[in-house]
Amino acid sequence: MQITVDYTHLPFDRLLVYCTMQDLFGVSMVVPLLSLHVKSLGASPTVAGVVGSSYGILQLFSSAVVGCWSDVVGRRSSLLACILLSALGYLILGASTSVFLFALARVPVGIFKHTLSISRALLSDLVAEKERPLVIGRFNTASSVGFILGPMVGGYLTELDDGFYLTAFICFSVFILNAGLVWLFPWSEVKLNSTKHGLRLGKSHALLGKTDREVQEAATRRGTTVSGKPARLPWMEVVSTLRDMKSLIVSEMWDIFLVRLLMGVAVMLYYSNFVLALEERFGVRPKTTGYLISYSSALGALAGFTLGPILRLYKHNSHAVLLHSSVLTFTLLLLYSTAHTMGIVVFSSTLLSFSTAIGRTCITDLQLTVGGAQASGTLIGMGQSVTAVGRVIAPLLSGVAQEVSPCGPPSLGAALALVAIIVMSVSRPRCGGDGSDKLKSE
Repeated sequence: MQITVDYTHLPFDRLLVYCTMQDLFGVSMVVPLLSLHVKSLGASPTVAGVVGSSYGILQLFSSAVVGCWSDVVGRRSSLLACILLSALGYLILGASTSVFLFALARVPVGIFKHTLSISRALLSDLVAEKERPLVIGRFNTASSVGFILGPMVGGYLTELDDGFYLTAFICFSVFILNAGLVWLFPWSEVKLNSTKHGLRLGKSHALLGKTDREVQEAATRRGTTVSGKPARLPWMEVVSTLRDMKSLIVSEMWDIFLVRLLMGVAVMLYYSNFVLALEERFGVRPKTTGYLISYSSALGALAGFTLGPILRLYKHNSHAVLLHSSVLTFTLLLLYSTAHTMGIVVFSSTLLSFSTAIGRTCITDLQLTVGGAQASGTLIGMGQSVTAVGRVIAPLLSGVAQEVSPCGPPSLGAALALVAIIVMSVSRPRCGGDGSDKLKSE
């Protein structure tokens, strides 16, 4: 297996953060305009819904496979392939003059738009375990910044003649620029053993910054078991790795992925009818609600900077931080559901932006801590698959709950968050910081 372990010229984590901000800036320019564009192509609401759901379905099945593929063939090759094929999808989208071309454009994006997952896996390879939550928090901050700026620029461009096509082409150009940065940056790749006996790079921070020869010597000393094994085709490695990981993840990490699903759906339910609920409950216009959403996104970006002090306060216990942030999220969802004034809504939205941002970072760190950094691509990919399941479930639950009351979706979200808290409390000895090492030793 190939994993990148050396960066010698520029701070590589900063390059990834910069590319991530550009990536999500480009994507967030286009995504809010998709429903308008497919409608302008003559698609009925049903057809538009089917085409829109295709992206989530493709992500559901491709996340773990692409993540595992990055563990096998190396981060650089997989990241470049995903960037370029995603760029192709946005180029086709910019040229779409029919519903068929629009649907076709979503296929490469749905399968290969895993640039963020691979970047997170690469960051976990490059930093020490204690530094990982802080670096991932900074990474998520860059994501939030991109999402703040992108919709504003996209909204302005769409007012121009052929504005959607111009926006899609700019997004394509951003991806090509990112591919160029990844290609030109000095990489050093080392062949290591398979996931089953892989080098735990998250614990081997001393390798970073060494010369190619030093890294090769270190890998030779610690990975000599591979030299006598015949090389296998990449797709065979992917299938083998997924097969090995399946039973281990089911037995050792079911609680972490269940918590990720429950908390993810809870937050999605909160956002699912946010605009409509504020209009029905308080008569707030969508434009004002949009300002509130942008305000929350900006605070979510700032939450990344608070993660360092919080982790030091908790002595780098990600499980405790996740548990307490989930309790705060549950309380705020309940408060929002029963709010009688806009002041309470603004207060709950303000704190929710912090609790959810911190929770996302901690759940990713727990996956890598329990699962082991040697299979970080596979683990993060499976986490994205769980999130994709939530994207399918949340709209259905939101529709049913909204039949009861505009407060139904966030109330249901609070109930799911409570279940997640109970799961974390019951399984605490197994998913705590130094709990299970079975996956690491396998």
